[in-house]
Amino acid sequence: MVATPSLSTLSQRPRTGDAESLRKIFAAVDATSCPYTYNFHMHTACSDGKLTPAGLMEQVVDIGLNAFAITDHHTVRGYKQAKAWLEDWQWRNPTSLRSRQRGRAGAVPRLFTGVEITAILAETEVHILGYGFAPSHDAIAPYLQGHAPRGDAKLAGAVIAAIQLAGGIAVLAHPARYRTSAKTLVPVAASLGIDGVETYYAYANPEDWVPCPRHTPTVEQLARDHGLLTTCGTDTHGPSLLRRL
Repeated sequence: MVATPSLSTLSQRPRTGDAESLRKIFAAVDATSCPYTYNFHMHTACSDGKLTPAGLMEQVVDIGLNAFAITDHHTVRGYKQAKAWLEDWQWRNPTSLRSRQRGRAGAVPRLFTGVEITAILAETEVHILGYGFAPSHDAIAPYLQGHAPRGDAKLAGAVIAAIQLAGGIAVLAHPARYRTSAKTLVPVAASLGIDGVETYYAYANPEDWVPCPRHTPTVEQLARDHGLLTTCGTDTHGPSLLRRL
């Protein structure tokens, strides 16, 4: 099994401020945060989503999200295109106009780096979300090639270490969606040093997004038991950021 990085190694990882900001946000996330305030799980046509990055960004602005991340599978192409779109939008919309139109100060949505990586955890294929990492860092580069990792690189310990060495936060995606239960997977992920779990998730894909009433309490308790961050997201693959499909 791939060893998790030592504390001395982790202390040397890049610190851009994004991970620290995200930790504060995740500490405040609850069942009401998604999909109108925060959304940290969405896909574009750069992987397996239907929305172009530009189309996604138009919805982000219309919804009024405070912060979000695009988590395409094994690529940050969508993130880069969205970042360019957002920079252009900011230039075309002076702060005073944005604040008036959206009714609050500081109205620019905060875009964080994100990615979804296939991994093996407790002999189960799972997905691990990475946030706030430096996309140019050598540690994360092998996981941003547009395809799932292979061999030892696919082990959860290696994926978690790569995200963290690149300055990011590693989160187990939708822990109740796998053939192995969340009660088994989350403790193993925690032992490998994962930072958090995607706690608020609409497993049944209801028309009006709401965290699953069946699985959410279990994942919340697991996060508390293991001292993990909690995140939320719609896992959008379809035409609307307000639901999964």
